[in-house]
Amino acid sequence: MAARCRLATGFHCVHGANVQLDASRMRATRVESFANGLCFSQEPLAPGQIFLVEIEEKEKGWCGHLRVGLTAHDPQSLEVVPEYSLPDLVNLGDTWVFAITRSHNRVAPDGGEEAPEPAPARCSPWEPFLLIEQVRIPRDALVGRSRPGRYSHILDELYRTNVLPATARRSRIGVLYTPQPDGTADMHIVINGQDMGPSARRLPTARPLYAVVDVFASTKSVRIIPVEYGLPSLQTLCRLVIQKHIIHRLAIDGLDLPPPLKSFCKHE
Repeated sequence: MAARCRLATGFHCVHGANVQLDASRMRATRVESFANGLCFSQEPLAPGQIFLVEIEEKEKGWCGHLRVGLTAHDPQSLEVVPEYSLPDLVNLGDTWVFAITRSHNRVAPDGGEEAPEPAPARCSPWEPFLLIEQVRIPRDALVGRSRPGRYSHILDELYRTNVLPATARRSRIGVLYTPQPDGTADMHIVINGQDMGPSARRLPTARPLYAVVDVFASTKSVRIIPVEYGLPSLQTLCRLVIQKHIIHRLAIDGLDLPPPLKSFCKHE
């Protein structure tokens, strides 16, 4: 599929009662309670366009985690934003939402029992694209990274190999849909660069599909990670090479590089 998808433009102005958006509408925080944390993409997604968020803050004391999915309901048309994505929003119909885990969110090809957990990806972590059917997604933005620090080189490898829990802080979760020959679509969830396989099949595409992010329970705050489709930029390629040849991200400080490139390599 030709990768000419538009960038995510932010969260929709319609959201749950306990959600607070920052000025850019790229960060959503649930300011109280554990519910009323529903958010939507500002615009419908294009086929193959991933809506990617990073978990920025967690909150102890609650059971349950982030939920993501798609809905054919224009957020502007909702008289009242539901308290929960599951089951409230799903019960409105034409909505497909799953709690984030590496299991229990896949369907079998024949629509029967849940599909087995996919084998770990065999491609190199330095492979620039994740391939989902005919969709190519730049891998660089998909994998969460730790904050630079004493153990960042260890944590980065755990993110890259998907050892940490799917809902760990700084994990990156994405949702997209892929068109099918029969005119419907499959929904895919991506966790730190790993495609979980189809979570729902035969989604109707006659109506626009919006991304759904439920900042629920132990998930306190998420931010949108823009994904630029197309060939990796020279800056991104430089970062991949630098990261491949260093053990610890703090070692970047000692390299003879422009300060903006050092920051880019260390933080994103």
